[in-house]
Amino acid sequence: MSAGPDVLSSLSGLRWREAAQRHRERMAVFTGPHRERRRRREPHPVMDFLFTYYSHKPVRLEQWDPGPGVVLHDAEEFLDRPGYRRDGVGVRFDPACAPDRLRATAEFVHGLLAATLERAPRLGCFGLHEWAMVYRTDAPRHGAVPLRLGAAGTDEVVESMPVRCTHFDAYRFFTESAAPRNALTPTRERQTELEQPGCLHANMDLYKWAYKLAPGCPSDLTADCFELAVDVRELDMRASPYDLAAHGYTPVRIETPEGRADYARAQAGFAERAAPLRRRLMAVCASLTH
Repeated sequence: MSAGPDVLSSLSGLRWREAAQRHRERMAVFTGPHRERRRRREPHPVMDFLFTYYSHKPVRLEQWDPGPGVVLHDAEEFLDRPGYRRDGVGVRFDPACAPDRLRATAEFVHGLLAATLERAPRLGCFGLHEWAMVYRTDAPRHGAVPLRLGAAGTDEVVESMPVRCTHFDAYRFFTESAAPRNALTPTRERQTELEQPGCLHANMDLYKWAYKLAPGCPSDLTADCFELAVDVRELDMRASPYDLAAHGYTPVRIETPEGRADYARAQAGFAERAAPLRRRLMAVCASLTH
């Protein structure tokens, strides 16, 4: 079968193997230490989230895919992956050969990202979702990590400010006492209605959408989304009620005006950084559903 009109480029065996190796090395900066920590049975309250809450296995994160429109030469091993087929003398990912679930996922993700991108970022939540997850509870999510202000001080912070979480997958972990304090009641069904680009979790989730589109999503885009998620997660936890000094993290003290200003500036920066990634993911979704 000859190359179709949606084929944009081709890569020799040497070129795509070099690209795959660069991707593995890029991701090994994160997957290597994670594997070493697991070997030592050493939990990490910041980084583990990226490998546990997000279900993409390290070996899959290290795996390279070119995305649609690229013919790979000397690439017979790709035929074992869903959606790949022969194209002339090479192999390529063809959305028409992908599983139905991939197209359904792409349709949902495109709608969610488009709706999110249209909205202005909301920068007034100050990361209180993490505080709401430990409000009036004797069993914090990271029980081995002390609360920076203690339990009573943490509760006072939650009670001193409005809670404005828009993200269901953060809200669903609020304690029973904290949930009624939220200005909204996010649900899975309202996700497209409520998600907004200032939300740290919505920006971390770009990584989730990228890997859920695999193998149709180019691995360089997945890697960009993962690296954004790493940086966002750091702010998320630095602004949390936990004392992470033992892990090398200085707090963003959102209980102070200066800390809230720092948080909002960083939040705005992440919203700006996430916008082109949303557009790139939307383009991938369109290529998977056309």
